[in-house]
Amino acid sequence: MDLEKQPQQPPAPAPRPDFADPQGSLRASDADRDRIADILADALAEGRLDAEEHSERIDAVYRAKTVGELEPIVRDLPVAGSRPQTAPAPVYGPEDAEGPADNLVAVFSASTRRGRWRVGRRTNAFSLFGSIEIDLTEAIFAQRLTTINATSIFGNVEVRVPENVTLRGSGTGVLGNFEVVTLEGADPQAPVVVVNGFAIFGNVEAKPKRGKWITDLQNQVQDKFRKRLGH
Repeated sequence: MDLEKQPQQPPAPAPRPDFADPQGSLRASDADRDRIADILADALAEGRLDAEEHSERIDAVYRAKTVGELEPIVRDLPVAGSRPQTAPAPVYGPEDAEGPADNLVAVFSASTRRGRWRVGRRTNAFSLFGSIEIDLTEAIFAQRLTTINATSIFGNVEVRVPENVTLRGSGTGVLGNFEVVTLEGADPQAPVVVVNGFAIFGNVEAKPKRGKWITDLQNQVQDKFRKRLGH
C-alpha cells in the first residue's frame, strides 16, 4: 500500500561559531593591563604571591593580547575593592612617578644609606669586593611597596628594616649566602619591603633591627610638606 508522504523537514541551520565569551576575544588595552597589574601588586603586598610568582604573572600580563588572556592571571586573587576595609590606609605622601631606580654601587669600596631619607620604589644594590649597608629604620616610606634588588659578588649587602614593617624576599646564594628573615607587620597597611637578588661567593642579608620601629608615620609626612611650603 501507499505510504502517507511526510512533509519534508527544513534543513538544520549551519552551526554558528562559538561566541560564548565575546568579551574574552576583545583586544586588551593598556588600561586593562594596568588593572590586572594593580591586582597583582596588592597580592604581592598582602603575601598572597611571592616575588617570583608576581614576576611570572606580570610577564604574562604584558604578553597578553586579549582580555580573555588577562582574566585567568588573577582568577585566584581578590579583585580591587572586594576586600573588607578594616581601617583607613596610612598616609604615605604622594608617590613619585615611575622612574629610574636608586642605585648603590660598591666596587672595592663601601656604600651606606642610613638615617632620615625618603625610600624610593626600587633600589638596586651591587657589591663587587665591596660592602653596602641599607638601613631603613629611620627612613620615610613614600609608598607601600619597596623593592630592593641586591647583587653581591665576593662582597656584602646588608638590609635592615624596622620591626613593624613586612619583610619578604627571594634569591639564591652560589657558594655564598642569601638570607631574608621573613617578617609580617602587625598592621595590615604597614610598608612592605621585598628583597630580591643573588650572592656569588658573597653575602646578601635582610632582617629587622631589634628595637627599631616606624613611629608617627603620618606626622613625618606632614612635617615634610610643611617644610616644603615654608611653614
